[in-house]
Amino acid sequence: MMETLLSLLLYTLVPVAAIVIGAAVSVTQPRSDALVSAFEHFAAGVVFSAVAIELLPKLHEMNQPLSMIAGFVAGVLAMMATKRWLEAAGMLAPMAVDLFIDGLLIAIGLAAGRFGGMVLLVGLTIETLSLGLSSTPVLVQRGASKARAIVVMGGLGAMIMLGAAAGFATTGAPPAVLAAILGFGVSALLYLVTEELLVEAHETADTPLITATFFLGFLIPLILANL
Repeated sequence: MMETLLSLLLYTLVPVAAIVIGAAVSVTQPRSDALVSAFEHFAAGVVFSAVAIELLPKLHEMNQPLSMIAGFVAGVLAMMATKRWLEAAGMLAPMAVDLFIDGLLIAIGLAAGRFGGMVLLVGLTIETLSLGLSSTPVLVQRGASKARAIVVMGGLGAMIMLGAAAGFATTGAPPAVLAAILGFGVSALLYLVTEELLVEAHETADTPLITATFFLGFLIPLILANL
C-alpha cells in the first residue's frame, strides 16, 4: 500500500511524462502506425496480466461477492457511458475521463499489492505513450500548433494525477467498499483492453510480430511473478 499521497503522485509522473514524450515524438517524427499498434498490443497484454496475477486473486481473498458485483457492474456502465455520451463532445473529453480512471486504477493497483501495482503502472505508461503518439497528430490536423498540441496532451496527463489522488482517498475504507472499488477497477481495465487498446490496435493490419507483442506483454509479468 502506498505510504503517502506524495509518493503515489511521484509514481504517476511516469505515465504523465510518457504522454508528453509520445506527443513530442509524434510531431517531430513521421508516425509509424505499426509501431503504435505494437505499443497498444503490448500495453494490453501487460494490463491483462496485471488483472489476472494481482487484482483477481485479491478480490477472491476479500470474499465480498455482493460488493464486488456492484463495483464490477458500475465500472462497465461507467466506461460504456463515457464512450457513448462524451465522444460527442470531441476527442478531449473522453480522453480526460479515461486518463482520470487510469490514475484511479494506478492507486487501486498499488494499494492492492506493490508488484501488481507496478505492473499496472508499466502497462498504463505504455498506454499513455501510445496515446500521445496517436492523438497528438489529430490535434495538429485540427489546427493546433505543434507546441500547443504537446501542452494540451501534457494537461490531459494531469488528469492521471487527479485520478490517483481520488484513489488514494479510498485508503482505509471498509473491506466491502474496497471490494467494490477493486471490482470497478477490474471491469474498467478489461474494458480498456478489449474495447480501446485492442480495437485501436486493430485499425492497423496485424502482422505475426505485432500480434506477438500482446503475448509478450502478458508473459513478462507472469515470469516476474514466478521468480
